[in-house]
Amino acid sequence: MFWQTTRFYIDLSQPQVMGIVNVTPDSFTDGGQHASTRTALAHCEQLLKEGAHMLDIGGESTRPGAIAVSLEEELARVLPVVREAVRLNVPISVDTYKAGVMQAVLDAGADIINDVWALRQIGAQQIVAAHANCGVCLMHMHGEPQTMQTMTMQGSSILPVSDFLKNHAQCLQNMGVAQNRIALDPGVGFGKTVAQNFELLTHQDQLLALGYPLLVGWSRKSSVGAVSGCEVGDRMVPSVAAAVLAVERGARLVRVHDVAPTVQALKVWQAARA
Repeated sequence: MFWQTTRFYIDLSQPQVMGIVNVTPDSFTDGGQHASTRTALAHCEQLLKEGAHMLDIGGESTRPGAIAVSLEEELARVLPVVREAVRLNVPISVDTYKAGVMQAVLDAGADIINDVWALRQIGAQQIVAAHANCGVCLMHMHGEPQTMQTMTMQGSSILPVSDFLKNHAQCLQNMGVAQNRIALDPGVGFGKTVAQNFELLTHQDQLLALGYPLLVGWSRKSSVGAVSGCEVGDRMVPSVAAAVLAVERGARLVRVHDVAPTVQALKVWQAARA
């Protein structure tokens, strides 16, 4: 399986590690640490040294309770970083739901649009559909960041998430976007209970049956904290365990904060398979 993106045709026969670069003052684990262009680019370079295959740059926190930022503020945070990061010769993803940001970063050479709203905001689908090759990741989110953890999903998660992702991917294909440009993300932690998040992992095969590569983000989420008893700053080990389990069950892209230990763990997994 391959993922078509703006500049790269990504081979997913082996798992790909996507390093998180938060250019924000308020992300739930590392807010403010990489909020300037200089520190964000230094973090990009460090993650690549640690073995990241691609980078995901975000300028607005989507943690529970996060307050939305303006288009102008998000562009001011993200665009200078993207313009420099595309020179690193790796796939550059941008975590955004705003059509204006999507257009600007694609014009700057970004390879992937990673949208927690699955292109539901006005104009987003049209921006992606109009681009020749960019990759896109559609994520499931129940509710919105301000309320998603106080008004979580009810009942089973796997069928609603699967149906949502299937429908939105098909809608994008109906607009002319090739299937090999689309990846799916079940949205661990986005409006779901601990049990519902682990149900998505248990039944990940049902998501894979949709026929798209799966990108998952368990890194430092509250669900791994709930089952391990670890506070946010101590969740590296359970996060890596969840990433390896997701890959073992067929995910081909993992979005992580802790790149080096994830890469190391996946090398052990690959050696066992060999």
